[in-house]
Amino acid sequence: MHTGYCHILFSTLLLLTLAIFSAGSHAQTPEKWQPDLLGDGYEMRHVDQGSDYTGPVISTIIRKVCHRDSAATASDVRRGVLYVHGFNDYFFQQEMGDRFVDHGYDFYAVDLRRYGRSLTAGQKPFDVRDMASYFPDIDSALVEMQHNGISEVILMGHSTGGLTTAYFESRRHPEIIKALILNSPFLDWNQGWKERLIPAVGMLGRLFPDFPISQGTSTAYAESLLKGYHGEWTYNTGWKLIQSPPVTAGWIRAITEAQHALRDGHADIRIPILLLYSSESISGSEWTPAHNRADGVLDVSDIKKFGRELGPDVTCVKVIGGLHDLVLSAPEIREPLYRYIFNWLDRTLPPASPLPDSQNQPDQNS
Repeated sequence: MHTGYCHILFSTLLLLTLAIFSAGSHAQTPEKWQPDLLGDGYEMRHVDQGSDYTGPVISTIIRKVCHRDSAATASDVRRGVLYVHGFNDYFFQQEMGDRFVDHGYDFYAVDLRRYGRSLTAGQKPFDVRDMASYFPDIDSALVEMQHNGISEVILMGHSTGGLTTAYFESRRHPEIIKALILNSPFLDWNQGWKERLIPAVGMLGRLFPDFPISQGTSTAYAESLLKGYHGEWTYNTGWKLIQSPPVTAGWIRAITEAQHALRDGHADIRIPILLLYSSESISGSEWTPAHNRADGVLDVSDIKKFGRELGPDVTCVKVIGGLHDLVLSAPEIREPLYRYIFNWLDRTLPPASPLPDSQNQPDQNS
């Protein structure tokens, strides 16, 4: 009877163990790639990032990969770009992704938690209390890139994404990342006299992180971008709002802490940095033609001032007539900008694997 009891107990434990293992394996199975809303070879998949202070969260990886020569070997260098968007934003800059693919870089982007493709029902868009909470979203994309054979990554960020990527690199130093491209990074506030209130708002954010802070009512920047106003682009205005929404005191605290962590030599970014910014800033809540030739969000002098502190190898490039998101500037601005970016990469990184002849044609705009 004792033997029978032990047999039943052992069988029960074995079944429970198998059930738990099976459930755990199923929960960790990555979502399959599926066609992205951009079409034209772009794919996406969601990544379960567990839970944070808001509950369950996901990030989204978007990619478009090069068609490579079948003669390529495992020893060949395969490079990719990982792009991180800004605040009130998501990845929609298909032209930029296509340019990198045309030049031999697999292109990846991430929609961070509570942004764009990663926004789920009931979530407050764009909110964050610690910029380091985005690190797992970036890590997941890097792991995916490495899993797909990419051995060298160029990390690229725009605006708040520029702050996020610089902060990530300064704290993590992943071996796979070989260069950092910053497109108008958010390295300091551009609030005039209101900046004197930032420390007090940061303290408020520690105690009452959900306290709302208005960002004004201007739609000038969106009007400079959207085809329906004075720009040439279309995007989902439910994910990238025409009027920048209120933020929280906790968000302001998170931004400020990340900015301060990159100053006075504390950034310690050891890889080459390409720092890009417009030639001038513009203020005013009403759109004018000048809004289509300047940065309507940040102070470009602050970008240069604090960007030069990020590391020992910073190339500063002033883009005359550039918008805040420089790759969305007018064609006569962004064409030479792309040429400069690829020339800088060619100078900075050693030659990589060649592409097939069909994908290695000279740039018609060079």
